[in-house]
Amino acid sequence: MAEKTNLIFVCSNCDAQSPKWSGRCLECGAWGTLEKQVAPEETRSFVDKAKKLMTATSNDQIINLASLPKDSQARFLTGNNEIDRVLGGGLVAGSIVLLGGEPGIGKSTLVAQIAEAIAKNINEPILYVSGEESAAQVKSRLERLNCNLDKLLFMSETNIDKIMAAALKTKPPLLIIDSIQTVYAPSVPSEAGSLNQIRAGAVRFLELAKGYNIAVLLIGHITKDGQIAGPKSLEHIVDTVMYLESENLNGYSLLRAAKNRFGSVNEIGVLEMTVSGFKEVKDPSSAFLENQAEKVAGSVIGCVIEGTRAFLVDVQSLVTKTVFGYPQRKASGFDLNRLQVLIAVLSKRQKLNLGVNDIILNLVGGLKINDPALDLAVCLALVSAFLNQEVDRRLVVLGEVGLGGEVRPVSKIEARLSEAAKLGFKKALIPEMKIEGLAKFKDLQLIKVKNIGEAIKAISN
Repeated sequence: MAEKTNLIFVCSNCDAQSPKWSGRCLECGAWGTLEKQVAPEETRSFVDKAKKLMTATSNDQIINLASLPKDSQARFLTGNNEIDRVLGGGLVAGSIVLLGGEPGIGKSTLVAQIAEAIAKNINEPILYVSGEESAAQVKSRLERLNCNLDKLLFMSETNIDKIMAAALKTKPPLLIIDSIQTVYAPSVPSEAGSLNQIRAGAVRFLELAKGYNIAVLLIGHITKDGQIAGPKSLEHIVDTVMYLESENLNGYSLLRAAKNRFGSVNEIGVLEMTVSGFKEVKDPSSAFLENQAEKVAGSVIGCVIEGTRAFLVDVQSLVTKTVFGYPQRKASGFDLNRLQVLIAVLSKRQKLNLGVNDIILNLVGGLKINDPALDLAVCLALVSAFLNQEVDRRLVVLGEVGLGGEVRPVSKIEARLSEAAKLGFKKALIPEMKIEGLAKFKDLQLIKVKNIGEAIKAISN
């Protein structure tokens, strides 16, 4: 029995489909544009299509995960411990990584150093593709960074088809695209940088990475809001999303991982820009402590966790009587709404008259912190500035503050205390909590408090 043929009517103006003919398209409103066509084969049931594809599916495409060797993913070390930390231990072969950052922040410099280090470690050529710079410009940068050019291949191209052909021909372990907003797929009818082109380009490079085990590093532009330019699906397609930041960090840059399928998310790396490129900062806590030996009223040392590492942070506050108008509240690196809550807690629970004072809070070094363990340090910095009383610079303060003025326990307290002990701190003000393994901190005097009142008395002694 012959298979029944289904007919549909397609609008030549907007491609809308209709099961029957009418003089006017119901979608775009055009007259006389519906044309008779045979329904495509895809209108069959999903079960029928699955039965047809069943014979075409090879057993080789179905993998038993238990048969794969443990830790079978190869990683390429970049030669920089901070970058490797953010990547989760190195760049995974066959992964696709997206790097974003402000214009001129050093994205091209960073990927050039990564390319040179990987090429040196595995002794294979790396393919660098740029749609923004010429070969002479890229060579000049690499020479300034003292990079070995023997294993670095360059291609100035924006056509994705030509880029993929070159990658399949050379089979590099790492392909760098600078940037995803400048390349285009000829099959997509839109200009480079459009949403469709960015999405199509990411999908093409994903197929290249997974199909041929080539690591792909994409550089992406960001919007004025600090997000990767393009559709949000771009970040879902890639394996890792990293941001390079540098905002009043005293010459330091931060590399953050917002997404990582091969390591810890929200990891952070501290880099220093020099004339020869980025270098790792081996002791980042010292970089964010300023005038540690000098006592200043309103300055308290706290400790935060970023990713898997602990940072000591200098919290500075300034409390002055309001001269005119409504009291001002300013915060740099700390959530302003959280600061308002802590001010209200101090005013209510400790009877401090902060309502008639301007309050300014700053985290030294330009860090942006959202760790509740910094609450107690912020409160004591405000009290120190209000009373004009200096706090011991060898004291580190840890604790979250509740609305009742109670000091709550914090996570990873052992890692925080270890960082303080390593930098020579003698005392630590911590919440009243049961902690195992504190016996090893013999040179660190632990002062346990239950509420803000006890904490204030502790720093007054």
